[in-house]
Amino acid sequence: MTGPQSLQFVEYLHRGRQESDPKKEVTSDDSAQQRSAPGAPHAKLWETTNLSPTEFADEAAHFFGHSRVSLQEILAATPLISAFSQRFLRETLVFPYEVADRGIHLAVADPTDLAPRRAAEIVLGPDIKITIASSDDLAAALDQRLADHDPTAHAEAGSLPVLREDDVDSLRDLASGAPVVRAVNDLLEKAVELRASDIHIEPFQSGLVVRLRIDGVLRPITAPAGVVPQAVISRIKIIASLNIAERRLPQDGAARLRAGRTDIDIRVAIMPTQHGESVVIRILPKDRGLLVVEKLGFGQADETKLRRLLKLPHGMIVITGPTGSGKTTTLATILSILNEPTRKILTVEDPVEYEIPGINQSQIKPAIGLTFASALRSFVRQDPDVIMVGEVRDTETAHVAVHAALTGHLVLTTLHTETAAAALPRLLDLGIEGYLLRSILRAVVAQRLVRQLCERCRSQKILTDFDLADDPRLATLGFQPGESVPAPCGCERCSGTGYRGRLGVFEVLELDNTLRDLIGEKTDGLEVDQAAIRGGMTTMLEDGIAKCRAGLTSPAEILRVTTTR
Repeated sequence: MTGPQSLQFVEYLHRGRQESDPKKEVTSDDSAQQRSAPGAPHAKLWETTNLSPTEFADEAAHFFGHSRVSLQEILAATPLISAFSQRFLRETLVFPYEVADRGIHLAVADPTDLAPRRAAEIVLGPDIKITIASSDDLAAALDQRLADHDPTAHAEAGSLPVLREDDVDSLRDLASGAPVVRAVNDLLEKAVELRASDIHIEPFQSGLVVRLRIDGVLRPITAPAGVVPQAVISRIKIIASLNIAERRLPQDGAARLRAGRTDIDIRVAIMPTQHGESVVIRILPKDRGLLVVEKLGFGQADETKLRRLLKLPHGMIVITGPTGSGKTTTLATILSILNEPTRKILTVEDPVEYEIPGINQSQIKPAIGLTFASALRSFVRQDPDVIMVGEVRDTETAHVAVHAALTGHLVLTTLHTETAAAALPRLLDLGIEGYLLRSILRAVVAQRLVRQLCERCRSQKILTDFDLADDPRLATLGFQPGESVPAPCGCERCSGTGYRGRLGVFEVLELDNTLRDLIGEKTDGLEVDQAAIRGGMTTMLEDGIAKCRAGLTSPAEILRVTTTR
């Protein structure tokens, strides 16, 4: 994005929007204008603002004088996408189409980016009318129409080559061929566009099944067609530097690559199954956004408590929750709070999901003996103030982490437990003596992630006697017949799910003298939990109900991820 038009539009967003609504800031700093400077690389301008994609499109259409089109209008027109590569369309986020008696149009999200317009004029001719659509609508239109026009979608299964189990050379050649490479690249790009955290590729007798985990819930998508399933798996192995000849044992790998406009890290896990090899790809975008506590979703009381705990000079703070509950994001946010020139911070992680300037981050490499425990032993000789351990997985790591906290360091780590109180018996089970735990444990934060209601289509629902009879847990949450509660609806922006994005629900268990007295050889997690609640701890369920009543999520989401005590 270059040129005076870009700068003028950025200034308009800064001045015009703030004049019309002083409370609604466009950006928190001058980053948008800096990225708009001549010679700067093209960026997604709408992502540098606090405007929604729809609001940004409205402003762009008003400023540049172009027509504003909706998703329905784009899909109703005749697509002209066959003359362009999928990668070009997805990376530039444009959609060429034709309307009867109205000529050829090019729907764009960013009218200041002239390169795709010039490319379209070369292919379709100079008489192209520019229209403005939101980035969400363009992504949805491309997703639907490219699937309709995929030339491999109609390939007959009988035309695919049949490979023997030991035909590794042919499999390697197929996996390096253009159709398979394109199919895997398109799958990764689609996952990034849909904000997926994981890709699940599962072989069955009928063929490959592909599902994306979006906002914590798996969603089926169309599997790559016209390519040999084994070649797709082998291509992923090649990307992750794995052995394509090994099909009997599990394998784990990693890679750094570019999907569309986004730089991502991927973690690949291969597992042999009855009908082939199952693959799970964890997607870790490099640009994860700002790490600020306010975006996590802590309640006011819990946030105040957490900030007070982070001022302690030493001790241990534990974050708990199942896989995928956002523990790493919470830890990274805490580190960003502590990240000051006066503190030396060391981390050992697996993998390093957030790269934070000013913090020394290490990734474990078990193959060469660099484990959590061995890294921790070296850390204490590096004169740190704060140590972050990605996960306490075994007795050795637990002991080293506890002794690091005893010797004057603030240690942050994670555990896999159901509740905050359950972390105490878990640490004791790992061999930590009760008197040590009473000395060093400062707090335990338990969390889950719930889907956030789509801001564009969320609605209200009046609870009936039937609703409460159908799910009696609603009554235990305090909901009454006739009460209005937030509910999902579904629109193009959220792909009909009614949810878009996630936020955390938390409980912060701070160790006081009463709770420390309960720590012993036979510590009962339930007893600790009840004592903490009596002491004023807000449970995850209560935090979720508060977020539900605030209109951020639905009762069904709270019940999906939390349990009543």
